[in-house]
Amino acid sequence: MIGPIINGVALFVGSMAGAFIGPRLNKDLRSKMPLVFGCAAMSIGVAMIVKVKFFAPVVLALIVGTIIGELTHLEPGIQKAANSARKLIEKLVSPTGDMDQKEFLDKFVALTVLFCISSMGVYGALEEGMTGDPTLLVIKAILDLFTGIIFASTMGYSVGLLALPQFAVQAILYLCAVLIVPLTTPEMMADFSACGGIIMLATGFRICGIKMFPVASMIPALIIVMPLSWAWSVLVP
Repeated sequence: MIGPIINGVALFVGSMAGAFIGPRLNKDLRSKMPLVFGCAAMSIGVAMIVKVKFFAPVVLALIVGTIIGELTHLEPGIQKAANSARKLIEKLVSPTGDMDQKEFLDKFVALTVLFCISSMGVYGALEEGMTGDPTLLVIKAILDLFTGIIFASTMGYSVGLLALPQFAVQAILYLCAVLIVPLTTPEMMADFSACGGIIMLATGFRICGIKMFPVASMIPALIIVMPLSWAWSVLVP
């Protein structure tokens, strides 16, 4: 399980370094680099969307998944956990970062999606679980190292906590890869990629502050999109 460990450590180290440097980091760099990361997330999302095989089940998964996320208050739950973590950390160390609470919570939700359920992380964990090759996750670790530095410089040490759910998601996928992948088809994986791409596109918009899409509430779509894709390929001629 080399990849998940390296990725988690990279995110944690980058976040700790960014929070420690904090205001000493160039102000223009701190304000402009998140826009670059947001643009990169949107570009990755577009590249994933074009892989779609059946768009109807992808759209249905997004609608139903978002309804599930909203009814279960998924995003407020993440925000509440993030706010509690921030308060706890600030009791242990001097407060860092210069964001107000609303902006912090909005960015934290977007980063949760970006770090924990990005396509590179999901496919990287599955690939290593099946082939033993951690290359994709090592590449993601390099990206997350610098992303963590920039965002933690304005959001504080709380960003480092995202290394825990990131590692948990990748570890579960790694361990289940031999069970999950044989049950899928190329069409199912293509539609899963497209669904994740739309969420990544929305995440990029949110990071850039263009539009606050409910990206956390959209996460359940990733769970139901492959069964819907399979059903569509069987039932629709």
